Amino acid sequence: MARRKKKKRGAKVKVRTDSLQKSVPQILAAQEMQKQRPGPKKILAAFFVVIFLALAALLTYNFLLAPGADIKKDSSLNVLLVTLDTTRADRLGCYGYEKAKTPNLDALAASGVQFLNAYCQVPLTTPSHCSILTGTYPLYHQVHNNGSYALPAGLTTLAEVLKEKGFKTAAFVSSFTVDSRFGLAQGFDVYDDRFAEGQAFKALNSERKAEDVFAVFFRWLRGSQAQPFFCWVHFFDPHLPYNPPPPFKEEFADDLYDGEIAYMDYCIGKTIGVLRERNLMARTLVILAGDHGEAFGEKAEVGHGVFLYDGTMKVPLIFCAENHLPAGAVVKSRVRLIDIMPTVLDMLNVPVHNEVQGTSLLPHILGKKKEDLSSYIETYFPRENYGWSELVGLLDGDWKYIKAPKEEMYNLKDDPEETKNAVLEKTKIVREKRARLGDIIKNFSSGIQSERRELTTEEKERLRSLGYVSELTEVPRGPLPDPKDMLEELRMNQEAELFELEENYAEAAKIYEKILALRPDTPTSYINLALMNARMEKFEEAIRILESGTARIPGSEVLLARLAHTYMIAGRPKKALDAWQAVLVISPGYFDGLLASGWILDFMGNKEEARGYYEKAMEVEPENKFLRKKYALNLATTGKIKEAIELYERLKAEYPDDYEVLQDLGIAYGYAGDLSRSIENLERAVSLHATPTAYYNLAVASRKAGKIGEAVRYIKLYLADPEGESEEKIATARQELINLERLLKQ
Repeated sequence: MARRKKKKRGAKVKVRTDSLQKSVPQILAAQEMQKQRPGPKKILAAFFVVIFLALAALLTYNFLLAPGADIKKDSSLNVLLVTLDTTRADRLGCYGYEKAKTPNLDALAASGVQFLNAYCQVPLTTPSHCSILTGTYPLYHQVHNNGSYALPAGLTTLAEVLKEKGFKTAAFVSSFTVDSRFGLAQGFDVYDDRFAEGQAFKALNSERKAEDVFAVFFRWLRGSQAQPFFCWVHFFDPHLPYNPPPPFKEEFADDLYDGEIAYMDYCIGKTIGVLRERNLMARTLVILAGDHGEAFGEKAEVGHGVFLYDGTMKVPLIFCAENHLPAGAVVKSRVRLIDIMPTVLDMLNVPVHNEVQGTSLLPHILGKKKEDLSSYIETYFPRENYGWSELVGLLDGDWKYIKAPKEEMYNLKDDPEETKNAVLEKTKIVREKRARLGDIIKNFSSGIQSERRELTTEEKERLRSLGYVSELTEVPRGPLPDPKDMLEELRMNQEAELFELEENYAEAAKIYEKILALRPDTPTSYINLALMNARMEKFEEAIRILESGTARIPGSEVLLARLAHTYMIAGRPKKALDAWQAVLVISPGYFDGLLASGWILDFMGNKEEARGYYEKAMEVEPENKFLRKKYALNLATTGKIKEAIELYERLKAEYPDDYEVLQDLGIAYGYAGDLSRSIENLERAVSLHATPTAYYNLAVASRKAGKIGEAVRYIKLYLADPEGESEEKIATARQELINLERLLKQ
């Protein structure tokens, strides 16, 4: 059952009433033509006609706004959710930005419903998408930042609800921040997050271009028309660093952010174009939503995540459904991203479950509700990334209240630029908003347990035994500083990040060293400085920095993980394994730790133990190509040939031109005694990329198959370029060539 909410007035909606407004003067003009000077009776009659027609017009207008008159709910509609990462509402043409080149978004706004005052609940990608897909505040879903939280499995996502109703579900995402490991894949039949493909580990900044996301969406759509679908497409392009492809890079050379928006709009046009080509637009509900905005230094911040000002909080939101929603409607009242899920379900006649905290926006579209919706907002980014205080706040009526060490409150109607802090002038209103925010926090914080938990005594002892902690306790911090008071430090961070983007790692390191001196109790202070040293190939210095961090901040998962990665790069596998084991004590499902532990143990010859880690890693990220190849090789080298071949064949189907997959599959078939398939796959492998390993195994398979001439040819090819092979193996091959040539002479 849906949560019952008090009815509120909603926003004004533009409704075309031109014909109704023109009818009265036209009739009056006709009456005037009948007689120049009408008598009193005729004047009175004309007056009543005017009143009658005006009432008729009003009744007709009200009828147009009656429930269902302009909205046609339909349980068979497809749903396409397109999220626009890091997109400010005021940088789109349909929101009044004259420099914009966003014809496709503008057209969708003109043919659908545009919300002029839509707000995200947190200016960060992962938690914002969790709010979109669950209809709940971050207070409730407990995901507060990028990269270090996962959506709890106990929460119900929009994909899960629609899948249960028979919808095919798919997602095509473009950045690591929404990787499946963070819990957002719940309910999706297909969750395509294949960026950084072939690499063992996805970097935190892994992403793919909008055209690549469109391509995988298009391939999926071709086979998805038999039943209604729910599809989420995520475009990440407007995120820093701004680097649109040609011709957008040249056209927007003076503002690359606008170029990224224009490029994303182009790909949105391609996405909508495919729906039209396949005659799907008439039966598809399309939602376009920014997940958060972007700051350009208006209040010192460049980027997003630190503050809760409108530049990063106001986002575009457009609903479009041909013949189902009014065309050209504009809703002025404040709405929220948590309202997307209940609105979609309302359109599909699907009940909204109790945990959803958003509300359907259909009454706002109809004009039955006109009041602004209140919203909780937050950012824990300052606390977890910089060691400053978190910010939480409330949007309520005309006011934005921000609870911080130094409170803020702005009248968004009179002061949209948020320049006049009214805390000292409006003390009564401040008390009201503070109390209401407290009620919201109290009411919505107890919904579900956080994925973060206390370690058991046994786990703490395990960490101590690994040598990375003496006492697992938090470093005493005391009151954290207000981000507003840390603007100089913020500028230092932003300057360092700019140097980093320019690959000037030495200058970035100088700044990060100063920041570490200021913030020695913040894990990112050590990580940023260590990363700069690692990129300059100063691995031992990077290790020294990280080890000092783990000593000062015991039990920090992110510090231990970065240290483990650095040990691996520096060629210290035993130290890396110990560090990864510590990470897995804190977070047993940490993908990088599972894969790396399996990889290192495999390298050390502990293949059975390694396989256990590979299998656990497969549960987290089953699509990881590198992992699957390592797992298949482990199976093959431990006698599980049948299982290895099955996995290799699946890889071959996905990557038919991967010579390593074909080579290893050919070797596995050789061990299985299927010589014809062994030779077939090995020959295909060398046609793509010849290796000594492939030639050697082709020689072996050919000899076993009785093809002595082919065996001689392949062993000669092997000996012609045996780079990387051991002297012992080369000597064996030479002797084998002598034996084979003798056989040919017989």
